[in-house]
Amino acid sequence: MYAIIQNGGHQHKAEPGSVVLLQKLEAEVGSEVTFDEVLAVNKDGEMVLGDPYVKKAKVTGTVVQQGRGRKLRIFKYKPKKNYKRQAGHRQSFTAVRIDEIKA
Repeated sequence: MYAIIQNGGHQHKAEPGSVVLLQKLEAEVGSEVTFDEVLAVNKDGEMVLGDPYVKKAKVTGTVVQQGRGRKLRIFKYKPKKNYKRQAGHRQSFTAVRIDEIKA
């Protein structure tokens, strides 16, 4: 059984027991979070699609970690113009262990 959930404009495949990296959530480590925006649920090979969300479907999980991803280097330049700029970016994330899918 798995579900497709939406978080922060991204879609993620959630299976019970798996850990999903999501956009940063305002939740403490160890707290429980619930996702109501379930786009699809696959239960025993039978796919249920939402319009846009599956009614009465919820995915619950536990926050495992709050962290930041690896650093990305951004480098811009214009040839022959002596223009160079360098910057970096680290995206914040929340790791959530999926506990239960109710459909």
